[in-house]
Amino acid sequence: MSRQDYMNISEVQEPPLDYSFRSIHVLQDLISEEPRTGLRPLRHSKSGKSLTQSLWLNNNVLNELKDFNQVISQLLENPGNLAWIDLSFNDLSSIDPVLTTFFNLSVLYLHGNSIQRLGEVNKLAILPRLRSLTLHGNPIEEEKGYRQYVLCTLPRITTLDFSGVTKADRTTAEVWKRMNIKHKKTQIKRTML
Repeated sequence: MSRQDYMNISEVQEPPLDYSFRSIHVLQDLISEEPRTGLRPLRHSKSGKSLTQSLWLNNNVLNELKDFNQVISQLLENPGNLAWIDLSFNDLSSIDPVLTTFFNLSVLYLHGNSIQRLGEVNKLAILPRLRSLTLHGNPIEEEKGYRQYVLCTLPRITTLDFSGVTKADRTTAEVWKRMNIKHKKTQIKRTML
């Protein structure tokens, strides 16, 4: 990663648009809801939309992200610049594909949800700047090989929900990946015979 790339993903300069702890059930409620205030005031464009790159929707009761793009477009001046989304402690059972449309996303918090299928992680592989991901507290955490699977699927991740990713973790993930690929190739050959 170049110095410029690092600076781009690590500099979330504006305070977040914070809708945490609001008991929000549907995203449309964000339009009428006032965000939480922080130590620094939010800056807004002339049109009244927020100039932030961070959206916090944690500790609500969201179980889907229906109309996410439409709502975000009404709240943010530059939705495409969104770099940090916190959806932790909601009731999401899957990783909605809408999250993969934010190519500047570098931080995604999904811990404390109801994500059950390990394959859901595959959706995030197309996000080129995603470096920090949390998934702990989801049922997928109990799946065998969870840690290695996530590391293989998302090799650019530098911060995952376990305490840092070590060189040994990366090596184990690569070995695990090679073993599974070889096993699948053998199965395919056997079924072709």
